[in-house]
Amino acid sequence: MTAAPDPVAPEALAALDPDGLGPRLAAIAATWARYRAEGRRCFATSSFQSNSVVLLHLLHRFAPEVPVYFLHTGYHFPETLRFRRQLAQRLGLRVIDLVSPVSRAEQRDPAGRLLFTSDPDRCCHLNKVLPLDPVLAAHDVWINGVRGAQSATRAAMGTEEPGRGGILRHHPILDWTGREVWAYSRAHGLPGHPLEDQGYLSVGCAPCTRRLADEPDLGDALDDRGGRWAGLTKTECGLHLNEGSP
Repeated sequence: MTAAPDPVAPEALAALDPDGLGPRLAAIAATWARYRAEGRRCFATSSFQSNSVVLLHLLHRFAPEVPVYFLHTGYHFPETLRFRRQLAQRLGLRVIDLVSPVSRAEQRDPAGRLLFTSDPDRCCHLNKVLPLDPVLAAHDVWINGVRGAQSATRAAMGTEEPGRGGILRHHPILDWTGREVWAYSRAHGLPGHPLEDQGYLSVGCAPCTRRLADEPDLGDALDDRGGRWAGLTKTECGLHLNEGSP
């Protein structure tokens, strides 16, 4: 299991409590209320790992009408799928699965190998980016739980910024630290992804996710997405890169 951060003072927990509407949560609630008043069509996405639970809980409290899309790649751990069902039921969220329009049989390289073995960027494009495009076209605002602490790419993002196809991207917990995410989850009794107990820090598709114990070379270079695409320079699946991004 990943080590918990240092204990958080009671006043820090109170500042994150939605019933007290601390400054950050008040700002999130006000932003979503503004989108609603403006008639903007909003949706959210979630990977249903531990870091995702805070955003899902905030949606449950402040915008339960917003649909949550899950990119069902066909490569998720069984534990992730169970966790997804449990959270959707517990929080009363409308979760919609998205699947690639390209069949698994077509997702092979010229040598016949599945793309995740030889071209993970193409695999991510077919299973994550492509299925989301129609959803982007049908909405005005995309709410997602990226945080600046997760990677250098995400650290350069803004709380609100334009995205692919003219969508407005909203990153309500962009400036939250891992410690604050943990504190919020603890204060509200929110569950963590079950694979954390087996040594996973960040959980994506099974073929491209490694336990920390299996990747000793990561060392001090770990960020909140350690263990994803181990051994590669790849840090993003492409969902959170706009046209023209490297």
